Amino acid sequence: MLHKRRIIGGLASVGLLLGTTSGIGAAEMSGSHSAPQGQFERIEQPLGVKLGVAAGGAFLIGLELWWFLLSKPKAKQSTLDQGVQKLTIQVDGGYEPSQVVVKAGQPVQLNFFRKDPSSCLERVLLPDFRIAADLALNQVTAIEFTPDKPGEYIFTCGMNMFRGVVKVE
Repeated sequence: MLHKRRIIGGLASVGLLLGTTSGIGAAEMSGSHSAPQGQFERIEQPLGVKLGVAAGGAFLIGLELWWFLLSKPKAKQSTLDQGVQKLTIQVDGGYEPSQVVVKAGQPVQLNFFRKDPSSCLERVLLPDFRIAADLALNQVTAIEFTPDKPGEYIFTCGMNMFRGVVKVE
């Protein structure tokens, strides 16, 4: 999750830099000429700037398509320990793994280890199992339930901003 934040932060910085650089050039050029009221004035840009903006735009479009269409969270299978399906979920800017796979009819123990101090992630909700639990910072909180039928069951943070899925097979 930390790498995603760095990538997004870097992209935002490049966009801001390109935006302010082209804004300064436009402001300098518009001061020397005055266009008639209600008409646009054409501002010529160097070919390198045009190519850079086009490449940056194409890269951002590609990144968006990858993010929303091609990047799928990896599901993690639970391990069986004395008849209980166990899995640890790291809570740090979201849930990792955000998809867990368990079997129907067997008890499940999800161990949430919260590293993120934000208030949004203080609580985890599993509405289909009527579970709401507070997650202590830097501690493991075990949540136990037994899914009866196959399906996908969502778990969320207290503010419903971060989500995960328990896939029951």
